[in-house]
Amino acid sequence: MSGLFEFLISDLLTVSFAVAVIGAATPLLLAATGELIVERSGVLNLGVEGMMLAGALAGFAASQELSYAVGIPAAALAGALLALIFAFFSQTLLTNQVATGLALTIFGIGITKLIGEPYTGTPLEPMAPLFSESLQQIPVIGPIVFGHDPFVYLSIVGILGTWYFLFRTRAGLILRAVGEDHSSAHALGCHVVRIRYAAILAGGAFAGLGGAYMSMVKTPQWNEGMTAGSGWIALALIVFATWRPMRLWLGAYLFGALLVLQLRIQGTGVSVGVTYFLTMVPYLATIVVLVIMSWDKVALRRHAPASIGKIFKPAS
Repeated sequence: MSGLFEFLISDLLTVSFAVAVIGAATPLLLAATGELIVERSGVLNLGVEGMMLAGALAGFAASQELSYAVGIPAAALAGALLALIFAFFSQTLLTNQVATGLALTIFGIGITKLIGEPYTGTPLEPMAPLFSESLQQIPVIGPIVFGHDPFVYLSIVGILGTWYFLFRTRAGLILRAVGEDHSSAHALGCHVVRIRYAAILAGGAFAGLGGAYMSMVKTPQWNEGMTAGSGWIALALIVFATWRPMRLWLGAYLFGALLVLQLRIQGTGVSVGVTYFLTMVPYLATIVVLVIMSWDKVALRRHAPASIGKIFKPAS
């Protein structure tokens, strides 16, 4: 046990650990950023996992058949297309958002399994880091700041851009107003359904990019169900962050550290039983976070959009 403790201390202080944490957090941050925009508009989309799988398959297939330059936008488009299905049912047909989101996840799992069968197990050439090797060789700073693929920088730009959009622009103010009280926003002339459609499509695009990271960078190949519950962790991060972008960024990196840590502990040769438990840790932590946050109902009510999950029916 002391040897394991010493290993953890020494491993946590390495550059390689920091780099691995940033990589592990990237798909969570991308997917959660998109869902944050959606929920801030007053919509609850539980189909994040399905949209991530769609993005993972589309990004992989387009990259293999054409190029990475096509694969990245293809992943965003695939996620947005699945989100469009959710938007049509929940905003136009006024179906229950929870049930529709769950159905979207099931649909995403099934359709990607069907379409992705020819690509299963096929490797993809690893994506090169965005910056030059000379910058990556700068001690400590180089690998942490310049040693990543484009998805990492997209996730950072995405969360910072979302913060600026939500709290520093008129359009962001309108979106938040719709999420707080869609009836009042509609009375003031806001196009609630259009705004929510746009938010849902943006959320789908972000989720698609999060899934593409897994098939194009993390494990450069396609396997069915390869997101392995990351969409559900992204949903939990929204609650953990109490719908605030900067806290969401921190939460994604904390969960990323947990994911990396459990993998590295398994590499020390611990027993099989401990290995199974460590595999459960990120998902157990997700449940614990949700339970703890639910205790503070005042904070949740204060920060959660008041209209989230509620159906908007404009007066005829």
